[in-house]
Amino acid sequence: MLSIIVAIAKNYAIGKDNKLLWHLPEDLKRFKELTTGHTIIMGSRTFESLGRVLPNRKHIVLTDKEEICDSDQVEFIYSMDDIKKYQETEEENFVIGGASMYKQLMPYCSKMYVTEIDKEFDGDVYFPKIDKEEWQEVSREKGLTDEKNPFVYDYVTYVRK
Repeated sequence: MLSIIVAIAKNYAIGKDNKLLWHLPEDLKRFKELTTGHTIIMGSRTFESLGRVLPNRKHIVLTDKEEICDSDQVEFIYSMDDIKKYQETEEENFVIGGASMYKQLMPYCSKMYVTEIDKEFDGDVYFPKIDKEEWQEVSREKGLTDEKNPFVYDYVTYVRK
């Protein structure tokens, strides 16, 4: 099973210059809680932006270049067809970005964990529009807003109708 996990601005911006547009420690903590022990699937630019291999997660990186990583936690794949096996399992596998991966894999995902930030940001990459005809909101929870988490945001879970 494929699930998407993403934080998006009100205008669907998700990043700029291969970096996040905001810093929300509570959202990062939630990302860690949801993805630990699972496979995370990403494009090569997202892998680069991580800066390191995230502990206790298998990393699947779609790339068109020969890549080398000395971690047994990282597997490079070279075709979207190689992702099919992750879609067909009972295990939840998380698509974590970037924009191209979200766009290509959204039709194959069953669930989305979306942090919706109630502010517009100037980005250079955007999440695809969420079609309410295809996706049903099943939960919404207010995120913690404080000096470390300065934006108003909600954790929203969607499932495919």
